[in-house]
Amino acid sequence: MMQDQHANTGRHDHYDGLAESAVRLGDTVREVLQNQISPRQQKFNSIVTCWQQLLPAELARHCTIAGIRAGRLKVLVDAPAYIYELQLRKAELLRELQQRCPHGRLQKIDLALG
Repeated sequence: MMQDQHANTGRHDHYDGLAESAVRLGDTVREVLQNQISPRQQKFNSIVTCWQQLLPAELARHCTIAGIRAGRLKVLVDAPAYIYELQLRKAELLRELQQRCPHGRLQKIDLALG
């Protein structure tokens, strides 16, 4: 009988430790979201908004921003004709994005069919 009580106590201690870990994990996740992911998401959203404002509506419908990494804005375009049109405007678009969204630190726009 005494042995069963120790076994149960050990089991409860194990689960109590898990509960404490879960609370700490939740705090950690919240901190990561607030301090790292949220600022990146805000930066990304502002660049997307600027991009959409800079492009004519017809051209914007054919483009999707796929990501931003290391100062490179990757844009997927659904047809070669629109890639050509964007290629002609790329330098001007980059300058405007750099002025309107300096926090994005964009250095290049990469266009890809997709």
